[in-house]
Formats: sequence, structure tokens, C-alpha cells
Amino acid sequence: MQVGKSPNCVGLVCQPCPLTTSDAPSWHNLPMTFQYFNYNTDGYEGDGAEDRKSQDGSETMPFIDESPTMSPQLCVRPDGEAVSPTPPEGLLPGGDIEKGLEMKKLVLSGFMASEEIYINQLEALLLPMRPLKATATTSKPVLTMEQIETIFYKIQDIYEIHKEFYDALFPNIQQWDDKVTVGHLFQKLASQLGVYKAFVDNYKVALETVEKCSQANSQFQKISEVLSLTSTSLTLTLVLHDLLKHTPKEHPDFALLQDALRISQNFLSSINEEIDPRRTAVTTPKGEARQLVKDGFLVELSEGSRKLRHVFLFTDLLLCAKMKKTAVGRNQQYECKWYIPLADLTFQTLDDSDSCPHVQTLPEHEIEEMKIKISVIKSEIQKEKKAQKGQSRIVDRLRKKMNEQESCLLLHSPTIPFRIHSKHGKSYLFLLSSDYERSEWRESIQKLQKKDLQSCVLSTLELQVLTSSCFKLRTVHNIPVTSNKDDEESPGLYGFLHVIVHSATGFKESANLYCTLEVDSFGYFVSKAKTRVFRDTTEPHWNEEFEIELEGSQCLRILCYEKCYDKSKLNKDDNEIVDKIMGKGQVQLDPQTVQSKNWHVDVIEMNGIKVEFSMKFTSRDLSLKRTPSKKQSGVFGVKISVVTKRERSKVPYIVRQCIEEVEKRGIEEVGIYRISGVATDIQALKAAFDTNTKDILVMLSDMDINAIAGTLKLYFRELPEPLLTDRLYPAFMEGIALSDPAAKENCMMHLLRSLPDPNLITFLTLLEHLKRVAEKEPVNKMSLHNLATVFGPTLLRPSESESSKPHITLASDIWSHDVMAQVQVLLYYLQHPPISFAELKRNTLYFSTDV
Repeated sequence: MQVGKSPNCVGLVCQPCPLTTSDAPSWHNLPMTFQYFNYNTDGYEGDGAEDRKSQDGSETMPFIDESPTMSPQLCVRPDGEAVSPTPPEGLLPGGDIEKGLEMKKLVLSGFMASEEIYINQLEALLLPMRPLKATATTSKPVLTMEQIETIFYKIQDIYEIHKEFYDALFPNIQQWDDKVTVGHLFQKLASQLGVYKAFVDNYKVALETVEKCSQANSQFQKISEVLSLTSTSLTLTLVLHDLLKHTPKEHPDFALLQDALRISQNFLSSINEEIDPRRTAVTTPKGEARQLVKDGFLVELSEGSRKLRHVFLFTDLLLCAKMKKTAVGRNQQYECKWYIPLADLTFQTLDDSDSCPHVQTLPEHEIEEMKIKISVIKSEIQKEKKAQKGQSRIVDRLRKKMNEQESCLLLHSPTIPFRIHSKHGKSYLFLLSSDYERSEWRESIQKLQKKDLQSCVLSTLELQVLTSSCFKLRTVHNIPVTSNKDDEESPGLYGFLHVIVHSATGFKESANLYCTLEVDSFGYFVSKAKTRVFRDTTEPHWNEEFEIELEGSQCLRILCYEKCYDKSKLNKDDNEIVDKIMGKGQVQLDPQTVQSKNWHVDVIEMNGIKVEFSMKFTSRDLSLKRTPSKKQSGVFGVKISVVTKRERSKVPYIVRQCIEEVEKRGIEEVGIYRISGVATDIQALKAAFDTNTKDILVMLSDMDINAIAGTLKLYFRELPEPLLTDRLYPAFMEGIALSDPAAKENCMMHLLRSLPDPNLITFLTLLEHLKRVAEKEPVNKMSLHNLATVFGPTLLRPSESESSKPHITLASDIWSHDVMAQVQVLLYYLQHPPISFAELKRNTLYFSTDV
């Protein structure tokens, strides 16, 4: 059978892939894709295997196609490149509802036919497993039980999943009409994709076991010779695309099919991260074949300063290089800074090192200022493009300026240490922005070190050849900055992502477990939220909700940790993360999927662990809107003057109590006011303050401190008009823009004096509290600038009636001029010497509010 000739070959694009012959799949049929192979003692080569050989003769693993096209036939060009032909015209979208219904049935019928073949062949593969198991307990076993479990790992589970799906879907097709729903079945099937991840992870071990058993046991060799599996299985992702094309949006199936599609795409993304089709071999003068496993840009701390390096992980060594400066028109080249054979490489911990090199970090406000500059330049580029007389040279100049700022930000933002050490005494330190990224590098290296590696010393010529090959082999071509992206690429999401982390399953032993959430921002990932630690359990149920600010984000990562309580390992380095990563995974933030009023439930598979979570997205404009409130009871959404009058107080009770609790036990909490509190806890506190619950003080003392900080922020955000008032907002914007220090001082003080007394006293109380928080910056990492960034827009953003003019003209312009000015206003007062209410009222300055 020739690959690409069968009419049932659908949904997979084969490309060269990084696995050598020993890694290549030939006896297992990769689930949700298709394979043709025969099982024999010399390894497994499928029909058309020659088409799937890489240049060095090694067999290749297919790359799972995620493209949202119709299910195409697979065609292979003479040069070995796989291409997907255009879908038949009759299957293109169009036609009325009846035709759509009929097309949907045809897609399902084709899928069912393919499933039936697949199930029959899985059944056939399982047939020898039973007699093999029966002999395993006898005096003359063909294979041991352990070998059988390894070879047939997860095949039974895969069979049962598909059989159950087939049995449930079949009656629906038999009784087909417009009321039949099948989306829930596909949703369930997609949620069970984790079994395939376990299958793929076990694949290499299974293949090695087959080879050893065939050589050692003639009986098994005969069994393996007659075993064969020839199958075609539709790619689930493509089938779901087809079904969605022929399902009306108002049909109950549409949302369920969309959800199933998202789950399957996320799964395939995670698989394809591990099965990278671009890895290529390089041969050294000695004839050794090295393959590139992973490469990327990392920041190295070298001689006390930060250097941007391109790091290449080969099958037997790690090479650190920098791009050489070349004349215009000449090919770019790398210069090797150092290399370590993997046989000599260890991961240095703080315990192993006598001294830890000092890591220079930029002040947080300088990092924030870089982000502001980048966003302003980005806004200017968009305006230039939209302008009729926008000239490309102006855009190019702005892009160059933005690239400089983004490169500087990328160089100075990472703080998480990644230490590697050579057995010969040399140590190196990289700084990463994400523990996820550090874990990926460490795991990739450790996986290669499990093989029988030999140490090596490269001659000058060998090193030159290897370094020269890096330019062609690299898979990461540019540093991850916006200015390097195509205009057509998604700008990402700007606003707030609401995430509920529900639970996790799949842990083999009880542990103290928690999760962290990371999102990408300005080209690198940052940790945004953390669940509480669920102690001594195999099934943690957090059910915690977080609000995460997105700044052009395209991806959400979830990491699951086991908490370390070993005091000897704690507090040795501010940025050292000593907790053990139990699993990690990520999902793409598809704007069409998440921009909905409804919660989307999803599952991330990570090393046999399943983490269930929900998410929904709110745009920045919507989340910061203040709407007029007619409410008179409670405190949230009620004018501050009404609350203080009712309470007979100068400062609202909620503000006083939250500040007191934060200063009592949260002032040294890392990221206080920046780290999200659990949304359900915040809502519980909100309800308690609104109803004036008697137990409010007990609730505050028991509640997580980040939830209390979040409640205070929410109170100010939900005021019907900002604390610094709508009336004075234009004057604050003009006052902060004044250049003359004396004029600015007079203006800014006069504006404070113009505030109503409840607003002014509350503002001054908050101001002094934030200053006390910033005094603990060495511990809590919250500078005055950080606090101004968090609170500025909350205290100044105008209400809807005052913000009819667009303050943020572009979705991506998160740091608009207004937002920047709002931050600067609060920062001005935070950096000012202490301001007293009595002093303000005593001093009379002849200065009009009309600045």
C-alpha cells in the first residue's frame, strides 16, 4: 500500500522528525493519526517507509497536523515534502440548513467507518495479549508480565475509549434528524486524549522491549512476525472542523463541538512540542551524527553582566553561542562561547556552590517604564499604518526603536536562576523568566542523559563545523519580541482573564500540592497567580478563581508543584524555586473561544496528571468601566460620601479594616496587591462587608491575605466615580504634565485640597499605607512604582459618563497615554513627603483648578 493512495488516508501531514531508528514508531499505531506498518523482528517499517526516511537514513515520526482545513488526503511530493491538496469544492461551506445537516451526517458516517476499522484492528492487536498473559504465570512464560504490560501499554484503554464512543454515536446516526446532538460525545472523547500522551511517552520503551524479546525468545519472534496492523484513523481536530462548518451556531451541538475542538488542539500542541519535525542531524569530521534537540535564546550572567545567548542542545552536548557581527550582505554566523558534553553536565544547586554570584537587576519602575515606551511606540506604529500618508520609513524607524526597547526588556527582566556545572569545575548561570521554561530545559537534558553517553573533547575543526551548522539547524530564528512578528500574527489579548482552577487527579502518592498560572507578556512569561497548598492529598480540589491581567498574551501555562517544607532549602536565594514540579502544561488563548460571556471548561494533561480549570475573558475597557449606581445599601458601588455619612466615619470601615489586616500580616507578602487573590474569597468578603456581617473580623483573620488585598482594590474599582473624582480628572491629567516643579507642586496640592473631605481623607490614608508597604520592598518586591501601577488606574479611571471620549483607542494600547498619566499621578503623591489633611486645609494657595 502506498502512502497517500488510499481514499481513507486523512488528516495527517508527515514531515521529517527528530527521532532516530530506535525511536521511530513502527509497530504501534499512533492514536488519532494514521500509520501503516508491519510488525517484525527487524524493527517495523511501514509501506512507503522509504518516503519517511530522513537524510541520514533514520526513520521518522509523523508530525500531527493542526491546520484548520478540511480533512485532506495525504500526498507526498517527490522531494519527500507532504502536502495537503485543496478540499473538494462540494465540501466547501455553503448551502442551506438541510444541506448542512446532510453534510454533517456524511462527515459522521465517514468517521464511523474509519472508527470501525480502527476498533477491529485494535481488537486484533489485543488478541495475542491474552494468551501471553496466560503463559506469564506458568513455568515457561513467553514474556514476563512486566514485558507484556510495557509492550501493550494503554492499548486496552484506547480500545475501550473508542468502543464506547462508537457504541454511543452509532444510534444517533441511525436516527438522524436536526434534533440529534453528538457534541457531548466528541467533548468526552476529546477530554480522554490524555491516554495518548501516556502511550507516546511509553513508546520508545515499548519498542526496545519488543526488540529484546524477539531476539531472546523464538516463540515471541514468530508471534511478532505474523502480527500486523494497517489502519486509517481520522484526525479528530479536522473532523471537528468539518462538523462545525456544517453545524448552525444556534444548534446545541455548536458550543460542545467548539469546546471539543479546543481541547483536542491543545492536546496536539503539547504533543507536537515534544515531536519537533525540524530537528536535523549534523555529522562531525569523525562521522558522529549529532541531532539538534532544542534551541532558544537565554540570558547568561557572564562576568557580572547579562548577555543574550543562543543555546543549542544536541544529543550529546550543550553549546552556548552568540551571533557574530557581520558586514551587510554577508551571511550571519555564530561564535561558540562554550560547550559541555552532557556526560559531564550536572545541575548545580545552591548547596553545591560556595558562593552565589550577585545578580544585577533593574529597578522595577525602570522595567515598567520600558513596557510603557514599547506600548506607546506600538500605538504610534498603528497610527502611522492607518494614516493615508503613512510612510514605510517612519514605520521602519519606529520598529527599530521598539526592537531596541523590547530587546533591552528581554535582557533585564529574567530573574530565575538556571545553574549548570561541568564535572571539570566550570559553572554557568542563566537567568530565565519562567520556571516552566527552566523545567523544560532541565527535563530535555536529563532525558538525553539517561542514554549511555560518552564524554568528548572537540578539536578546533570539529567545534568550527558544529558552530557553523547551528545557523542552518536552529529552530528559533528571532528573539521573541513583537517587532519580529508578522503583521498578520495575532496581537494577543489585552484585558483580564478569569481562571478557576478546579482540581487535579493522577497523583500516585499523597503530597502538599498547589498550582501557579503563567501568561506571556512582552515576549516572555510571568507568573500571575498561585493557588493555596492542598495538604496531604492525591486529589486536590482548589476551586479557586483568579483575575489575571493580560498584556498581549497568547498562552496560559499551569504548573503543578509539591510544596517543600524543608527549612534548610528555603530563603537561600530570593528567586530560587525549591518546590518540585509535578507537572506542567499550556493552552493557547484563542480570542474567538475565550471572548465569551460563558465559562469554558478545559483539562490540561501533564505527566499523567489532569488539571481541570475554567476560563473566560473580559476586555480591558469593559473591566475598567464604572457604571452609575442607584444602590444605597451596602458599601460596594455606593458613593464614598454616602458610606462615610452612614457609618459616621471619616474613612470607610472596609478601607480601614483591609489596610489594618494587610499591615498586620501581609506587608511582607511577596507581590502583595499584585498577586491575584482567590475570586471566590473576594466575593465572600464583599458580601460580608455589604451586609455588615458580625463575623467580618473573624473572616478577615482567617482569609488569605491576597484575597483581602483584592477586596480593597475591588472596592475602589467599583466606586460609581473614581476616588479622585470625575470633575477633577482633566485637571489631574494636565497638572502631572507640567514641566516646572514649583508649578506642578502648587497644582497637585491644590487639586488634593479641592477633593471632598471623605475622598481626600481616604486617599491620604491609602497613600500612607502604600508608602509603608513600599518600605518593605526588599522583601515583598513591591516598589512605589509597582503600587502606582496597580492602584493608579483604579483611583483615577473616569466613570462611563465622563469617558465617552475613547481613552484607549486600540485594544493593544494597554499603556495608553491616559493610563500612563494615571500611574504618574499616584506615583507623584507616593514620592512626595508626607501630606497631612490639616496642613492642606490650613494652606491657602491662589491657584485655579482650571490648569
